[in-house]
Amino acid sequence: MKKIKISILLVFLVSVFSVNAQSVIGKWKTFDDATGDAKSIVEITEKDGKIYGKVIEILNPEKKNAKCNNCPDSDKDKPVLGLYVIKGLSKDGKEYSNGKILDPSSGKLYKCTVSLDGNDKLKVRGYVGISAFGRNQIWTRVK
Repeated sequence: MKKIKISILLVFLVSVFSVNAQSVIGKWKTFDDATGDAKSIVEITEKDGKIYGKVIEILNPEKKNAKCNNCPDSDKDKPVLGLYVIKGLSKDGKEYSNGKILDPSSGKLYKCTVSLDGNDKLKVRGYVGISAFGRNQIWTRVK
């Protein structure tokens, strides 16, 4: 009887961890498009059914105090650390869409979709107009 309880507990724990690994919620490492260097850690959370991503760590020591000088509206001149760069994505099948992504380097705001590429990679697409006019980034899960 004790072995059965332990087996059930182990199956439960494995299923809990595999469900978590299949979610976009969590911490993700971003990379610089030009150099490929790790750039920041963005924490993706859910609030009221929408997905948001906040910069929680800047990995380049020289840019730790960077500000979003060219950002629009209320984000203008805010520190990049703590800035919400993914805003208001909604679940649409296996991806999240109908929201925006902010590029703090340029201050530009793009339409955005995100989807899992396996358990530990996040495909992030920013675009203008239609999705064909955009670019992808792959972010990796921080464990």
